[in-house]
Amino acid sequence: MELLDRIKAFATLGDEIMGNTPNTANFWQTVNAAHQHNPWFTPENCQYAIKAIAQEWLSEKKLTQWVSGYPSAHFKPKNCKNVGVVMAGNVPFVGFHDLLCVLMSGHHFVGKISSKDGGLMEAVINLLIGIEPQFKQLITISEAKLEHFDAVIATGSDNSARYFEYYFGKYPNIIRKNRHSIAILTGNETDDELKGLASDIFTHFGLGCRNVSKLLVPKDYDFNRLLNALNGYSSIINHNKYANNYEYYRAIFLMNQVEHLDTGFLLVKPDEGLGSPVGTLYYQHYSNLESVSSYINSNTENLQCVVSVIPQITSRILPGNTQNPQLHDYADGIDTVKFLASL
Repeated sequence: MELLDRIKAFATLGDEIMGNTPNTANFWQTVNAAHQHNPWFTPENCQYAIKAIAQEWLSEKKLTQWVSGYPSAHFKPKNCKNVGVVMAGNVPFVGFHDLLCVLMSGHHFVGKISSKDGGLMEAVINLLIGIEPQFKQLITISEAKLEHFDAVIATGSDNSARYFEYYFGKYPNIIRKNRHSIAILTGNETDDELKGLASDIFTHFGLGCRNVSKLLVPKDYDFNRLLNALNGYSSIINHNKYANNYEYYRAIFLMNQVEHLDTGFLLVKPDEGLGSPVGTLYYQHYSNLESVSSYINSNTENLQCVVSVIPQITSRILPGNTQNPQLHDYADGIDTVKFLASL
């Protein structure tokens, strides 16, 4: 397949998803039923995830701009490699970007789909093959262990990363570990910016590495406006598994007399940790921008997104945009296309 054919196929996939055409009937049926297999994958979250992918990535213009940033040889490998991709299952369609990179680079995708996936990745792959049947020869889905691969891209927790390094260390690889996202606030954010931050916190129940799990705030920070913005997501407590997490940590905090703010659906707790549990949000005070920069630099390997309106913070993401990454926003900052070109 020529690169132009691949671009057109993925662009058509985006059009099909956004157009909700008759061809997508089975796809949407799977999307809306995924919660039966994985309660975290609500129809709303699954629809949000795949539509964000279609809007932000799957247009002919955006795909063309993306690939034009690389030498053309990156998409014409001399030898097609079998690239094993171990996908996480924490948020819907989380492995799609790896699928896109492997196929656009002209390699063979050998995917190990998470048991928590609920059929989502297989459904979107079937939709893609329906658009461009040539992809069928370039995609293999494995429900057991990965076999017959030349390189590996694996995403998981810190614990699973040790497993990946043991089994895949002798192959060219990208092994992704736990990462977290933080927000740096000043107290001068607008109401709309705080509402955007609320979406960065609550979308997908906070299960993704791009979800804000911690705030850095000034020592005199007034939480009232932020808490008011968070109220737009108060109905999240009606989700059984989320509520169970919230109630569990609420009981622990109360029994141990741990300082915290309780909104009735979220526990906001001072803590030096990065990754807060579901139903909680950590915060930590800062004294000046120098201390913020020092904090970011010392935690670079553990951070996925830094959300802020402060211009001096480099590589920041504006509130409300963490769940809409661009094609060049590679997980863990590792350029997947360059890796694939090196095989």
